[in-house]
Amino acid sequence: MTREKFNKYIYQQSRKLYTLAFRILHNKEEAEDAVQEIFIKLWNMREKLDTYNSIEALTTSMIKNHCIDQTRKLKHITTDIPDDHYQFINSPPTPFEEMEIKESDIIIKTIIDKLPEKFRSLIIMKEIEGCSYEEIAEKTDQNINTLRVTLSRARKLIRDEYNKHQNERRGIKKLDRKVL
Repeated sequence: MTREKFNKYIYQQSRKLYTLAFRILHNKEEAEDAVQEIFIKLWNMREKLDTYNSIEALTTSMIKNHCIDQTRKLKHITTDIPDDHYQFINSPPTPFEEMEIKESDIIIKTIIDKLPEKFRSLIIMKEIEGCSYEEIAEKTDQNINTLRVTLSRARKLIRDEYNKHQNERRGIKKLDRKVL
């Protein structure tokens, strides 16, 4: 891969990779460092990049794995903060919060039950049974990339329907454009 092609790729992917890293790490500086680390790794393996079917899939996997490794490392770091400092953070949910969690679970289960079969079965295998993409691809005879796209669409349907339900519950309605 040439330097120009590499720079163009970095320019196109940096925002996406940063967003993914930030979602996992919840820290701006750590997310920026993670993206930088991945781009350095990519540069060091630039001669091999043309052999991959999808450099985008490679970089996405690399950033996810790097960020997960970072969070695992942070879990093992001990601090001198007294345990009572975390008491509020780790307190059990209130009865109201428990009720909200149960209601949300029921709503999501209902939404999943109403999904078309091709979406419902994949969501159940991935999110409920915890199967890997490879296991699901093997069970369903689907290409992993197709499977990822289908699961993404199913999740979007669930998210949209859940948000619609929450908005209706709160009394928020979409504005009618004719009124405006």
